[in-house]
Amino acid sequence: MAAPLVLVAEDDATIRETLCDELAAAGYRTMRAADGRDAISAFQNAAPDLVLTDIAMPNGDGFRVIASIRQRDRTPIIVLSVLGGESDKVRALDLGADDYVTKPFSVSELLARVRTQLRRGAPHGAVLEFNELTIDRERRLVREGGREVHLTPTELAILELLATNAGKPVSSREIARRVWESGEATPDTVRVHVGSLRRKLEREPSVPKYIVTEPWVGYRFIAEPK
Repeated sequence: MAAPLVLVAEDDATIRETLCDELAAAGYRTMRAADGRDAISAFQNAAPDLVLTDIAMPNGDGFRVIASIRQRDRTPIIVLSVLGGESDKVRALDLGADDYVTKPFSVSELLARVRTQLRRGAPHGAVLEFNELTIDRERRLVREGGREVHLTPTELAILELLATNAGKPVSSREIARRVWESGEATPDTVRVHVGSLRRKLEREPSVPKYIVTEPWVGYRFIAEPK
């Protein structure tokens, strides 16, 4: 089986070549794009297994690259950018990016995130299983480490949304939109409900096994599917 192919879209030649070298050393095949237009063309021609893209690029920025890919494909996309503001992160995630890494970053952390996205097959069956956690969506039952966890309908809806996007940060805005159909929930409302969910689900809420906070963005479910 061929090694996964990663498209690296980055206009800085030094960063682009360094990323490709590190990915190759880790066993991945790579292809390069120096701007947004080349990235979209390369994606259409080669169908890579994962995309790493900068945001600030000539001839079509990373936002346009994400939007173009998401029109037709669910290939994992990781954004690498010096634009670390909340609005940039939320915009990228809302367009369909799977992860957002702010420069400068650790290569080992980036490679870990690449591995996570490549093996992530978000589970959508009736029963979701992660380590010691089981979520029975039809029976609306949650068990963790052999104990039943009693959740409110809102808490369960948040847990299902995060679990079915395991490994991917989900913005507070997206949680509010998907869980509260009225659209009246605020980030503070989401934070309060996630806090309650953590207290019920996590053995040590301060050292979570399942739900971690993505600063300025939202939350990420980190357990690996069985």
